[in-house]
Amino acid sequence: MLAPEQFLGFLLAAVLITASPGPDNLMVLGLGMSKGRKQGMVFGLGCALGCLSHTLLAVLGVSALIAASPIAFTALRVGGGLYLVWLGYNALRSQGGSKASDGNAAPQSLRSLFTKGLVANAINPKVVLFFLSLLPQFVIPANGNVPGQMLALGVTFTVQAAILFGLLGYFAGAIGAWLNRKPGAGKWLDRIAGTVFVALGIKLIVAR
Repeated sequence: MLAPEQFLGFLLAAVLITASPGPDNLMVLGLGMSKGRKQGMVFGLGCALGCLSHTLLAVLGVSALIAASPIAFTALRVGGGLYLVWLGYNALRSQGGSKASDGNAAPQSLRSLFTKGLVANAINPKVVLFFLSLLPQFVIPANGNVPGQMLALGVTFTVQAAILFGLLGYFAGAIGAWLNRKPGAGKWLDRIAGTVFVALGIKLIVAR
């Protein structure tokens, strides 16, 4: 269990980090605006739950192995970047047929968006290293059960990220619903979302 001051201190840091502009925020915002509030929220939930994989890696010590192996880190970074570019390419090819105000998306579409968000976050090596460096800073060895503390901290981060990303997706979808009432707006929103994905993917690939 986490001490009250330990939990509150980490929660404050987690909220500030999650709320600051970053790749996940931009992806949730882009999907929410181009596809709708429900789709943005589902994608954001996938991104948030992807943090659980990084938590488990940090707890098991695999993250340290990845950080120590340039080859493993490069492979994961390039693979994650290519995946984001692929998502962006599909969005750029879209004809903007879906409306952000449409609340009747097929269940498979929502599952697909959730999976994309989950994978996009889970394969991001930057987040792997982020969790490896963040979680230990809030662990109190004197309280014992260090792996349990790290797991609790990771779950805390995931829950607050799910809430914040959900709110972002919801309000982004509202903006998208308004813009979609204008002729041709759907196609341009898809272009914007696709450009964001491609730019983030390329940035991840070329990062050093």
